[in-house]
Amino acid sequence: MQAVCISPKYQVVIPKSVRTFLKLLPGQKVQILAYDNRVEIIPERTITEMRGFLRGIDTTVARDDDRL
Repeated sequence: MQAVCISPKYQVVIPKSVRTFLKLLPGQKVQILAYDNRVEIIPERTITEMRGFLRGIDTTVARDDDRL
């Protein structure tokens, strides 16, 4: 975890290691979410980038009788 400072204009710089890990690019949009006592930044991805991200997910969960 890395600490960052909030500028007087309420801007923050995402550390390079995080940008590289998440493959963030200049101008890319992100979602900002306040959750409990923290702020989460979620990169927006195109539908093409999302293709196959659920591959291998376990679908053997217990379901209600009225569901398929």
